[in-house]
Amino acid sequence: MKKIKFKVFWDRFGTLFILVLILAILSILSPKYFLTWDNFKQIGLQSTVYILLAFGEFFAILLAGIDLSVGAMAGLTGMIIAMVMKSGVPVALSIIIGILFGLVLGLINGSLINWFGLHPFIITLGTQAIYKGVNLVISNGSPVFNLPIAFKQISGYYFGIPLPVVTVLLFTLVLFWFTRKTVLARNMYALGGNRQAAWFSGINTKRYTLIAHMLTGLLSGIAGIVMTSRVGAAEPLAGNGYETYAIAACIIGGTSFFGGKGKITGVLLGGLIIGTITNGLNILNVSSFYQMIVMGMLIIGAVALEKAIGQTIK
Repeated sequence: MKKIKFKVFWDRFGTLFILVLILAILSILSPKYFLTWDNFKQIGLQSTVYILLAFGEFFAILLAGIDLSVGAMAGLTGMIIAMVMKSGVPVALSIIIGILFGLVLGLINGSLINWFGLHPFIITLGTQAIYKGVNLVISNGSPVFNLPIAFKQISGYYFGIPLPVVTVLLFTLVLFWFTRKTVLARNMYALGGNRQAAWFSGINTKRYTLIAHMLTGLLSGIAGIVMTSRVGAAEPLAGNGYETYAIAACIIGGTSFFGGKGKITGVLLGGLIIGTITNGLNILNVSSFYQMIVMGMLIIGAVALEKAIGQTIK
């Protein structure tokens, strides 16, 4: 009975417990710089791209799959929208084009997965390389800068609060409602939990696979827009390695790598954990090389912990 209660506690509050623990440790290690309102705002701002990408990755993992191209999709979308704006297209229309472009990239991923019947790992590993290559080709390996001020203001502040943080909170509310209240999301959970049983119950597995990856592409595109706005330029290598952060945020946030389980609020907290760790390690002057080691250890530890808790309850 105690083991079952612990599992229920961990499912509900495990990610929050980890975040509080990390905040406590970093507060002790650097009380002067870490424990400031400006730094907490910076953590929120730094976490926004990770969280948006993780929201997209969530739907791929929910189906017991994965999408290794989220970072590449974000980078390519950012480059496309920058080039469109530089050609004279208004900012608002350029943003719409960027969002639709991300959706199309996700559509390509989902279609290839359905057509070839291969695991999403293989397909998205290939499209990751393709999207990166296209980014380098169309940009000729050079950044696109001097973007309109109105576009840069997307990452500005409103009453002292970073607008990307507001964007993330709005998407959190929308996706929370979507995953909790819609038949579409319930069918995705069912598909991720048991693909064969879902098929026998009448769920169109290919259709939902396509929809899930379109959502992944859509959210990756939005992450790319925010990322480009924050930097103020489109970099040909933008988004490289960000799939690691997205996957880590999902897994740390309680999304099961085996499909059919996960919460948007957990992914939000997972993204905040990634942003907090990155911020804290930067304050402590820890090399980015070691930061990648930490991220890898977090992913392995989170999956191992999930499996260990599940086996203990059984």
